[in-house]
Formats: sequence, C-alpha cells, structure tokens
Amino acid sequence: MLFNPSRDEARNFLIESWRKRRAHELLTPLEDLAAQLIAKHPEHHAVFEQAEAHLDRDYLPEHGAPNPFLHLMMHLTIEEQISIDQPPGIRAHFVRLTHKFESEHEAQHAMMECLTEMIWQAQRERTQPDAAIYLNCLARQQ
Repeated sequence: MLFNPSRDEARNFLIESWRKRRAHELLTPLEDLAAQLIAKHPEHHAVFEQAEAHLDRDYLPEHGAPNPFLHLMMHLTIEEQISIDQPPGIRAHFVRLTHKFESEHEAQHAMMECLTEMIWQAQRERTQPDAAIYLNCLARQQ
C-alpha cells in the first residue's frame, strides 16, 4: 500500500469503503478497490455491516476466527504489489498462479500464504521483511 495506516485507520477505511458502496456514494479508486474485494468475501459482510460490534475486536489465532480486516488489507497490499511489480517479479508469479488456480482471487490467497510467511519470519527474527523469502515461497507454489 502507498500508506501505512494504524489498525484503527485501516479498519475504518474498509468499513467506510463498504458503507459508501452500499449507499451508492462516490468512492475514491482505492475505496472502490477495497469495496470490490469485500464484495468477493460475503463471509465477512456482516463484520463490515455491523462495524461497531467488530471494530475493537481482537482476532487472536487461539480463538480460531479469521481476521477479516487483516485478510482484506493483505488483498489490498497484494493488489498494490502487482500493480507496480514490487518486489520485482511479483506480477509474473501472480500471472502464473492465476493460470494454475484459474482464478485471480485464489491466486491472491496463495500469495497471502507467502506474504504471511515473510512477515512471520521478520517478526520472529526481529528483522525487516525479506522479499527473497516471499519470492522463494511463491516460486515453490507450483
């Protein structure tokens, strides 16, 4: 993404994008993209439509519920990476995975696994995210 929002800013951005789409209000290009991605995830619509109940919720792994906010922000991150081919070669991996899964959406879900691996390793090692880890993981997605 071209900005680095806080957790609350990211959540409010997604909620507002979905609200504006449902109200047929004018959206910025980024809001429109976010709303399109939310539309592809009907399993999360209730979270965005009943935002007050979910805005401050922590989605801890031990609770077993996926974090819809994180999931959608990862989609936006991958969309941005593909659009600018950063890290270099990411677009080619996306094209290859889209052919493999016959779905851009499923290709992005596969890419999310690798993005998550890169972030997890950076957190574990207390280092900056390493694009080589991300790209190597993507290359293994045959």
